[in-house]
Amino acid sequence: METAYPWYNILSSEEDLQQGDFIQNCPIIIPSRLLEEGESVETKINLMNVIILTQSCDLAHKKIENILVCPYYNGKYFLNKALSADIRIKSKSCIKKLDEIRRGLQPSYHLLNKQEGIFDDYLVVDFKNVYGIHYSTLENIVKKQNKRIRLLPPYREHLSQAFARYFMRVGLPQDIMLEGY
Repeated sequence: METAYPWYNILSSEEDLQQGDFIQNCPIIIPSRLLEEGESVETKINLMNVIILTQSCDLAHKKIENILVCPYYNGKYFLNKALSADIRIKSKSCIKKLDEIRRGLQPSYHLLNKQEGIFDDYLVVDFKNVYGIHYSTLENIVKKQNKRIRLLPPYREHLSQAFARYFMRVGLPQDIMLEGY
């Protein structure tokens, strides 16, 4: 059944980069340990499935050197591996966990819908792990791919808003204690 507001669109590799573009097997550089000034350090490159979070207007005008991306996982992988390293979550608990993410109760994650023929499972975007990749590197990766998927409005803006909420959180040294009501 076709929905009135599809979540995703399949693009050719010639399309310009935009916020909400999914990049598969994106090379992310991970330092192996704490970096010290003037010291050589080993790094590793992890291939990750990521979504672009940098604003489309900044990408279009090439106002940035590094593009901000976050990893995403299909729902089953996220629940079985990322959340429950050794303990399998029961089916009912899986739906509850995904619903908590959907309702914004887990601000470090964002849930995206499945869409037949594009993503057969829900997707979980991980805001806790944010990476930067050089603009030209990402352009080269995309040019080598035949196609890519883009998150469409208004879902792209919803993702951006969730990302902003996660990063604008403020922890207070003392919360307000309501008394006398």
